[in-house]
Amino acid sequence: MTTYTSTKEFEGATFVRASFKGATLRFSDVSGVSMRGVDVDGLDIDSHDLFFGSLLVNGVDVVPLVDAELNRQFPGRELQKAQTPEGLREGWLAVQSAWQETVDGTPTNLVDRQVADEWSLAQTLRHLILATDAWLGSGILRKEQPFHEIGLIFTGAGEMGFDMSIFRVELPAYEEILAVRAERQQQVTDFLATATPDLLAEERENPWGGGDWHPSVGDCIRVILEEEWAHLRYVRRDLARIG
Repeated sequence: MTTYTSTKEFEGATFVRASFKGATLRFSDVSGVSMRGVDVDGLDIDSHDLFFGSLLVNGVDVVPLVDAELNRQFPGRELQKAQTPEGLREGWLAVQSAWQETVDGTPTNLVDRQVADEWSLAQTLRHLILATDAWLGSGILRKEQPFHEIGLIFTGAGEMGFDMSIFRVELPAYEEILAVRAERQQQVTDFLATATPDLLAEERENPWGGGDWHPSVGDCIRVILEEEWAHLRYVRRDLARIG
């Protein structure tokens, strides 16, 4: 099958009686797409940014429905939007408990298994190490170089000018990943233990650059929580497919 990469040739295009059956779209912009009289049986949409906009199905915005269902499936997920220190602490405990259940329940022979080019459990834990380093270490604590060498950064970071020499080329052992992950989890726990409303309201810089958004300390913690819940969902989805 043909692969189209980094193309804008379909922007504004109209497709009539065309078949996209079995097609895959990854890291693509489909905002504003209109689909009329279409067969969507088995259509699978997974969007990390779904909750920042709307998705209309037969005239109904289904985003609030999806959000509510995910909160039902993942108790405590709704606290990723908490505005108080107490709420954020409770939300952090909830997501860490959910993660521990998944890590403890995954056989070691599956920790490196990937599904459809998605990250494995081991890779996901490495990415969450990086997310904590970015939003707590850099964003909140303003460390000059907060990143652990086994962290896993997002695709395309090198092309964006990020210094990839920070990270180790050799794959770490799963035991090392778990150890570093536990250290980063404890760092968040320790920070939240003494966080106050005034501290959460303090302004910080976006650790990934750009001057349009200056997150508060609370915003940085909420991003960490969003990352934790989103990637837990991805991992559980993929492990279920393997099982």
